[in-house]
Amino acid sequence: MSTAKKRQRDCDSRPVKLPDDASAGVLAKLAWAVAHPARVRIVRLLISREACVCGEIVAELPLAQSTVSQHLKILKESGLIQGEIDGPKVCYCINREMLSELKQLIAAL
Repeated sequence: MSTAKKRQRDCDSRPVKLPDDASAGVLAKLAWAVAHPARVRIVRLLISREACVCGEIVAELPLAQSTVSQHLKILKESGLIQGEIDGPKVCYCINREMLSELKQLIAAL
């Protein structure tokens, strides 16, 4: 038996319901937001805390403040985190609804 035929036989050929274009777009946006190790670390940090100001996040990462700010901007634009102005600082927290949606979309893969 050829290798290609063996692979085809071994693959599950049951029909699969594909996600609609909207959920595929949301998944792509969220996946891109966590596609960098620094952003994954930021998300993990914010999951473990109720909230953090940017300086606290910078203190946890071996990155310049401007680099951390850029990563925070990307995460905020994706909706995975939220930022609220608290005087001269911005206080960040994880958006648990979006995190749950990301988990569901990944599970649906």
